[in-house]
Amino acid sequence: MAPGENNKATMDLESSQNEDSVFTANEELTLATKSEPQAEIDDYADEPDETLSERLWGLTEMFPHSLRSATYNISTKTSSGIKGFYGLSRNIVWIFVSSSVILFAPLIFEVERAQMEDMQRSQQKQMLLGPNTAVSGGQGLPMPPMHR
Repeated sequence: MAPGENNKATMDLESSQNEDSVFTANEELTLATKSEPQAEIDDYADEPDETLSERLWGLTEMFPHSLRSATYNISTKTSSGIKGFYGLSRNIVWIFVSSSVILFAPLIFEVERAQMEDMQRSQQKQMLLGPNTAVSGGQGLPMPPMHR
């Protein structure tokens, strides 16, 4: 080996070692970057999952007490107001329907009775004078007086 070749071989060896060290440094950096989120995930993996109610309860701490109490008061009063309105409307409907039945039932029965009497008169007239006279309106012979 010539003295110039020795320097070249030494430089090749040094450059390959430098490349290896750079490559290993990049690998370590990549591995370190990839393992950090995995480590964070592993830290939270052993904790139990929060339920929706726990999350909502945790969110209440970010609002002041006065706002929370005002919201609670508004929601409870709204709920009780709706329940009261529902009860009142049920009572009003019951009073209206029952009063209507009591007031209008006799009227409906009387109208039905009057219609039945008219039908019976029409049938009697048809039997006495024939089928054409009941339909034509009685233009034939006058009806004999009925005795009761």
